[in-house]
Amino acid sequence: MALVVIGSAAMTAQAATGAVAIDPNTDGSVATSGVDAASAIIQLAGDPLSTSTNVDHGNGRVKLDGQKTKSVKAALAAQRNDLKNWLRANAPKVKVTGEYDFALNAIAVRLNGTSLDVLRRAPGVASVSLQGVYHPTAADPDLARIDGLAGWGAAGATSVETDPRTWAGYGVKVGIIDSGVDVTHPCFADAGFPATTQLGDKRFTNNKVIVAKVFNNKAGSKGYTAEAIGEHGTHVGGTVACDLTTAAKIGNVAIPYDPSGVAPGAQLGSYNVFPGDDGDARSEDILNAMEAAVVDGMDVLNMSLGGGSHGIQDLLTVAVDNIDRAGVVVAISAGNEGPGTFTIGSPGMAERALTAGASTVGHFVGLPVTGAGTTVYAATGEFLVPTSPITATLAAVKNADGTLGNGCTALPSTVSGTIALVSRGTCTFGTKVANAKTAGAVAAIIVNNVAGDPIAMALDTALPAAAQQLPAVMTGLTTKTTLLGLDGQLVTIGSDAAYQTTDNNDIMAGFSSQGPVDVSFRVKPDVVAPGVNVLSSIPMSFCTNKIEGCWAFFQGTSMASPHLAGMAAVVRAAHPAWEAWQVRSAIANTAKQDLLTKYTDGTTVDVNVQKVGNGLADLDAAVNATVVLTRPSVSFGAVPNTAGQTLTETVTLTNLSGSSMTVPLAVVDGPGAGTFTVSASSVTLAAGGSATVTITFSSAKGAALGNSQATLKVGNAAHAALFAYLK
Repeated sequence: MALVVIGSAAMTAQAATGAVAIDPNTDGSVATSGVDAASAIIQLAGDPLSTSTNVDHGNGRVKLDGQKTKSVKAALAAQRNDLKNWLRANAPKVKVTGEYDFALNAIAVRLNGTSLDVLRRAPGVASVSLQGVYHPTAADPDLARIDGLAGWGAAGATSVETDPRTWAGYGVKVGIIDSGVDVTHPCFADAGFPATTQLGDKRFTNNKVIVAKVFNNKAGSKGYTAEAIGEHGTHVGGTVACDLTTAAKIGNVAIPYDPSGVAPGAQLGSYNVFPGDDGDARSEDILNAMEAAVVDGMDVLNMSLGGGSHGIQDLLTVAVDNIDRAGVVVAISAGNEGPGTFTIGSPGMAERALTAGASTVGHFVGLPVTGAGTTVYAATGEFLVPTSPITATLAAVKNADGTLGNGCTALPSTVSGTIALVSRGTCTFGTKVANAKTAGAVAAIIVNNVAGDPIAMALDTALPAAAQQLPAVMTGLTTKTTLLGLDGQLVTIGSDAAYQTTDNNDIMAGFSSQGPVDVSFRVKPDVVAPGVNVLSSIPMSFCTNKIEGCWAFFQGTSMASPHLAGMAAVVRAAHPAWEAWQVRSAIANTAKQDLLTKYTDGTTVDVNVQKVGNGLADLDAAVNATVVLTRPSVSFGAVPNTAGQTLTETVTLTNLSGSSMTVPLAVVDGPGAGTFTVSASSVTLAAGGSATVTITFSSAKGAALGNSQATLKVGNAAHAALFAYLK
């Protein structure tokens, strides 16, 4: 999941172009507006604190208590006051709802009928834009995919269970800008954590979750608090920093390992921008949360959310870039609008965001489905789970051509009294199950339509709950032939759920959004992390089990992003002097290559950098990084093929080690008609030193249109995707 700037997974809403957000847990689309036409952000001329050259700095961060910083802050406040005075005289209906001076020099307003053109005439205004609308775009198998335990060792974490000081990420603070983190979950017990000043609503904090704040323009009128009502934020927070080896159970099924967050020693800030039942957040809500998180001392931010992109100057992406420049790493979900190009949303499209694509983890909780001596396993989810075995004739719902149908329209009466078999796709799981129930089926089996394991299906909140109360499970794509062979025969869905592990790891999620980014044609995502069948915490209110806590498998780039945020926390704890861009590069440019496979078959290696970025994130390689790049990838943008082209871009390499090194440079060709070269065959970098190299892209007149890509290899130390789009 990714909070789309709607729901519970990184779904990016592209309403401006008519697209809709996809929640991979429900398999359905949710309509959303891309902008709030009643509110705007007014950006003022002049640098905010994060990029001002006149503020105090220390350890690569802006010193908020410095005298020069305070002077700049006062000047920015005076500038905003002048604008507010102008508004009172010239646009009296406008109501100021937010003020910003760190990530942006700006104010947020409710328009109340005032046109944007009126605001643009105000003195000192640099830009005016409508606010975007965002939503909650779900050994340890998750950690194994990113070499988590090896990364902990590389970071020097000794992992004494009773001593958080020995846990990876200790001393680092991660802000979760989401739907709140449930402090009562065992994942966030604070035993052994230092006594820490707690901020916000202290009903929802402890020494592990040290901040609990709510950001919503209706918080006062609706009585919203920072409490975690929805599941999404707690799931994300658990992936980032669930306490070391926390026992887990789903229903009556004990998980045979004790999950840990990627950075179990980190402390969390809970910044709730989706409080109560509100599934949308406006730009100003998110900006307020971002600025509060920086002021509260967060070292890393996670934003598993997304919305429609508004071009290269989308102000939320500008804010992300500025916060990174000021020393805070921002991990963001790519979105769940894939497959398809140009589906990266805001703010994941930000140049300096650490943007996450999603891949699979090979495990799930499931029931046996048996017939004619053959058994396959099916994942359970939010639909009814049989309390005793269900035996009935299997009825495959078929299309006119004999292929398995999707169950999105009324099912035939022949389904009555049977177990209905349909395919995933086109409509929500709830619609399929409701149709099977209406037709009189006793249960439903939904076959996955992408490679990998079945997933835990979520109910469809748009349908009446009664219509969906039918036992329903999902099986993997590889079971389709077997199950079709059982059509018309007796089949039994068992009632004894069990934890299953498989080899279906590192398959790209079909829903994972892909680049290039519109306008600039940047490579996004930067790197991929687990985002399918990710097991993590959800609020205790969803379960009766008060010992092992409440857990669920979720899907979405929302689940991938917190893996990167946790990695950033581990890297920052190990290397506190590294700047934010260096941490980002260490994670992106040391990723494992040639491992991620296509969602269509699960076996063919996916080499498209606009799907996989630089590869699958690798924590120990990131902690051990010795060379970082100022740009995690290099894009030459959209290049006309009407004439021969020779274009150049530069990238600077920095040696993070304590000794001089000479590293070889090479370009490994990839798909496409263009040619990439690098200006030197090697560079020598002094300890802590840097060198700039030139990358050249060349294409012939009339070269084949489409993606052209390659990889810059910096010895065994790092690599970066190179990209151009021939048009």
